[in-house]
Amino acid sequence: MSFAAPSRPPSAPSATSAFTRRRALGAFLALPALGLLTACGGTATAGNPAVDQASFGPLATSVPAGTTIKVGDPTVKVALELSGLNKELEGFTVEFANISGGPQTTEAFRANALDVGSVADIPPIHATWTGLDVRIIASAYRQDAVNHPLYELGIAPGAGIATLEELRGKKIAYSPGQAQGALVLRILEQAGLAQDDVKLIELPSTGDAYASALSSKQVDAAPLGGVQIKRYLTKYKADGGTTLRHGLRDDPGHLYSPAKVLADPAKAAALAAYVKVWGKAQRWIEDHPEEWLEGYYVKDQGLSREDGQYLIEAAGKRDVPTTWTDGIERHQQTIDLLSREQKKPQLTAADLYDTRYESIAGTSFAEDGKGGAA
Repeated sequence: MSFAAPSRPPSAPSATSAFTRRRALGAFLALPALGLLTACGGTATAGNPAVDQASFGPLATSVPAGTTIKVGDPTVKVALELSGLNKELEGFTVEFANISGGPQTTEAFRANALDVGSVADIPPIHATWTGLDVRIIASAYRQDAVNHPLYELGIAPGAGIATLEELRGKKIAYSPGQAQGALVLRILEQAGLAQDDVKLIELPSTGDAYASALSSKQVDAAPLGGVQIKRYLTKYKADGGTTLRHGLRDDPGHLYSPAKVLADPAKAAALAAYVKVWGKAQRWIEDHPEEWLEGYYVKDQGLSREDGQYLIEAAGKRDVPTTWTDGIERHQQTIDLLSREQKKPQLTAADLYDTRYESIAGTSFAEDGKGGAA
């Protein structure tokens, strides 16, 4: 995965692909009991509490033959192919779907069309609020995240905004169910502003919608991510368009799955195998920037080398931890803010994580950094 799906350029459309492996996995996994989950899941809102982590048993030591998992992780799919790490997914079938981002992934979960997806930190929260029981099984961040943000606040030409405090009274693009929407609320909090102090304009954050809204002065400010930052400044800086750094961490990237999938012993074991290789893929991307630039950004995404290089440099270094303690604490702060500002039920962040998977990705990321990289 690239670390936060909403910030990635959209993947080129492709048919669902699969690759099947022949050998059973070795013993880094444990066997889950089936648990008591229903087809609709057990988390959701207040009054319908999350399924206790204790209801899951340990992960299996091998993946049963014939197991298939459906994966919405198009960026890492490319990394596995470029690195040859796909050869390590043996003994079961991985079907990749060209699905990423919270809304698409949640819809696919509900349709039983996907077993794991790649998102930022907001989709698991909103999925839970809408009654879908999901759990995070891998997490990655950016080192020095404040100085390597996923997003900057785009400022429309002539808006007269040079500081965050000057957002007062301005129109701000807002997508409540996505990472960009949560970031807007965090920026307002950082600036000492309330929602009533600004005008939130609900707009989907797809493609170049926010850049277009800024250039047309439909909004005065909007979070821009990835190469949209560079392109916006290139096109509109001469007219007075600018960006502001928000000074906050906005870097979480997660793999998450429906709880009913994680209650299936075979799928849970296969997902653990995937998470292990996912961690190695993060290390390979880190250690092979030129291959990643050419194979992913240029050939797969159709970007120029200049734009691809910009994204690599903007991302900085990866952080794939072996413990989720700090990440869960930050996730709780986000939940508390959203619960208050969006009038949603309070959740406990730790309940959104399946701790059986906690150390898997970080351990493989660290081990490959010591000379085990493909």
